[in-house]
Amino acid sequence: MRNTRCKRNSDKNMNIKQIEEKYFMRTYKRGDLIVKKAKDQFVWDENGKKYLDFFSGIGVCNVGHCNDSVLRAAKEQLDSFAHASNLYYVPSQIKLGEELTKRIFPDGRVFFSNSGAEANECAIKLARKWGFLNSSEKNVHRYEIICFKNSFHGRTMATLSATGQEKFHKFFNPLQEKFVFAEINDIESVKKLVNKKTVAIMIEPIQGEGGLIPSKKPFLEELRMLCDEGNFLLIFDEIQCGMGRTGKFCAFENYDVSPDIVTLAKSLANGLPLGAVVAAKKCAETFVYGDHGSTFGGSPVSCAAALEVLNIISPKFLNDSLKVAEYLFLKLEDFKKKYSIVKGVRGLGLMLGIDLAINGSSIVNYCLDNGLLINCVHDTVLRLLPPLIITKEDVDFAVKVLSKSLNYSLVTK
Repeated sequence: MRNTRCKRNSDKNMNIKQIEEKYFMRTYKRGDLIVKKAKDQFVWDENGKKYLDFFSGIGVCNVGHCNDSVLRAAKEQLDSFAHASNLYYVPSQIKLGEELTKRIFPDGRVFFSNSGAEANECAIKLARKWGFLNSSEKNVHRYEIICFKNSFHGRTMATLSATGQEKFHKFFNPLQEKFVFAEINDIESVKKLVNKKTVAIMIEPIQGEGGLIPSKKPFLEELRMLCDEGNFLLIFDEIQCGMGRTGKFCAFENYDVSPDIVTLAKSLANGLPLGAVVAAKKCAETFVYGDHGSTFGGSPVSCAAALEVLNIISPKFLNDSLKVAEYLFLKLEDFKKKYSIVKGVRGLGLMLGIDLAINGSSIVNYCLDNGLLINCVHDTVLRLLPPLIITKEDVDFAVKVLSKSLNYSLVTK
């Protein structure tokens, strides 16, 4: 008992960074920021310094940190009960399932998970069972899924196997089999991989971790036709690009191409853990009792929060965010003329990337020092995922800090 007390006293004398260094596995490269509080589009550190958040917790807090109505809904549910299990009817969960399917596939069905990786795992299982039940040739089992290079679908073994980036695969072989990889926006590379065992094509309409690369409309249209012709499923991973991020509730609405399965997570409950798989009628009835499940999936508290998020993300709300997104994009486009290290700007809505000719880590750190939170992917692409509530004044501040950081990088290059 005395040793335990001494150990606790010793820990109290350590600062939070030392505690993290001592007790945590080395899985996160953290920026030099200790978060004290967050509200709307802003974050404050332990010294009271204010930051404009243009990353929103990796695209999670779409309607702003500590959104009052979302917190109220979550608290009201928490005051009633936090968990009851999926063996009983939970009103907030049932209502959210109804609202999500109405928005995406009115004749579909939903499954709730805890995270994006779990949502994609479910989609993979759903597709593979559907393939076993819907084979055009007798005794031919269909289970092969076409994915894309530079994609990112999660860190579980199945979703890691579906991720088209070798840097995430190192040390984790053997990966699961029968995931093959095509080039995004290259339909011929997809057609070369199609065979009698193909069951699905899985794609992020906009690659996030892969460098903010949008799909082209004709390409997604061709994928849809290919799936229809071959009788296999089209899965859209909208974990990062969904929930209003692109100015539409789902990113696929920008393309007028409808998939068979959609996965959601990240901003679904605006900071509380929740993922979802929504399947169209074509495959919605595939699972039966015992095929899949989750102890915590569809938490009553997370679902109550998500219901309020859906209330907030109205057509007017999305239209207003899109106007600010267009303003931001035009400002960023000017960087190409001003700075030789900026190769281009790409993305959709408030999911934007600045492609650099240099490593972007120093720019991320410079922005952090100057009150702006951003991220870098693929070493050279600055990723901007601000809350959808940002204003033009916020954009002006962000552009000013980014300009200073790019100037600094040119001077010190």
